[in-house]
This record gives sequence, structure tokens and C-alpha cells, in this order.
Amino acid sequence: MRTAVKSALLVAALTALSSLQGKQAAAADKQDAPKKPAKSELTIDRGRTAVLIMDYENQILGMLPEKTQTAVLDNASAILKEARQAHLPIIYVVVRFRDGYPEVSRQNKRFAGLKESGRLREGTPGAEISVRVAPQPGDIVVTKRRVGAFSTTDLESILRANNISTLALFGISTSGVVLSTVRWAADMDYQLVVVSDASADMDDEVHRVLTEKVFPGQATVVSTHEFVKALAAKPERGGNK
Repeated sequence: MRTAVKSALLVAALTALSSLQGKQAAAADKQDAPKKPAKSELTIDRGRTAVLIMDYENQILGMLPEKTQTAVLDNASAILKEARQAHLPIIYVVVRFRDGYPEVSRQNKRFAGLKESGRLREGTPGAEISVRVAPQPGDIVVTKRRVGAFSTTDLESILRANNISTLALFGISTSGVVLSTVRWAADMDYQLVVVSDASADMDDEVHRVLTEKVFPGQATVVSTHEFVKALAAKPERGGNK
């Protein structure tokens, strides 16, 4: 009987010890795990930064749920207001086609259907920029015939002429104009800031993956609040940030 009791006590003690050691090991692993680096505060070089607002046209915005439309328009309006106060160049990028769509090849899978639909034709209400974020005197409007902001446009010439090295950009859609422009601009060695909540996609999961997993490899991804806060900061003495 005494032997059985001793054995039971011994098993209980070993079990408790093993559990304690396991908790200590887990705590040590957690302590040793590399910590994510703190996100540095965004700074804006006002003298060399331009804002790109892309494909904020009525027909393109109309493809988004109404709640999403309202949110991105609110955020875009806030960005543009602060950017104008900071005297940053504002460049609108729009996709439009001439009557008859002479720019669209039958071999272009993405745009071939436009000839039948009549969408995004120059001079039509659907191809106009939303009145909530309409261009102001002094703003630049660049018209493209393809997806990315650099393809089929003179955007590069405008940026070089104005000594721009950083692009703060957002648009509709994330997997379309934003992705294409980020890839092209990164290859041309521009510094990039993507405003994630002023961009949107027809697929929320695609938007999430791009802004959280893909874009951070080539751009600084921020919220509207973070971007506006950085623009509102007073420039350093002797600098233009």
C-alpha cells in the first residue's frame, strides 16, 4: 500500500515538473522570438513628391459597393485637400478611349469588350472624374489607353520635368492601375507610398493580399490618416520635408 502511494506521489511530482518545464520553455521561446520592427513615422519630401490619383472615374467607381465608394471618396478628398495645402503636384490619371476605340486591339483580353459596351469613351459622363474629387486649376490630367499610369502616357516626362522622385499613389482598382503602376515605377527607381484605404478592388481579399503582402516589398503602405498626418507636419528648418 505504501509503495503504491509513493508511486502515485512520484508520478504526480514528475507530471508537475514536466508541466513547469514546458511552460518555462515556451516562455523562453516567446522571449527569444524576433520582434517585429516598429513602424517608422512617415516623412514627406514636399519638394520632390507628387500625388497620383488614378482611375477615379464614375463608371469605375460604380463597380464598387456603395459603402466602399463612399469610403474611398472620403479618403481621397482628405488626401487632396492636405496635398494642395502642402503645394504638392497633383496628377490625375484616367483611362479613356476615342470614338470607335481605335486604341483597343482585339487581342487585348482586358479591353476588347469595351467596344461593345461603350464604356470609358471620351466625352461621356461615365469617363469623367467624380465631382467629389474633381481636378482644380493647376492640377494635371494624364490620359492612358492601358492599365498602368506610365503605359501609353507622358507621365514620365512630367515627373522628370518637375524633379519628382517620390510618388504617393492610390486608385481603383488595387489589382489594376495600382499594381501596374507600382511595378513600373519601382523598376524606374521611384520611391513609392501607397495609400491603401484610398484604393479599392472588386475583390476584398485581392486588395488585402496586395496591400499587406505584395506592395510592402516595393513601397511604403500607409493609411489616409498616416499620410495626411505626415503632410500636416511642419517642414524641418532648412529642408522641405
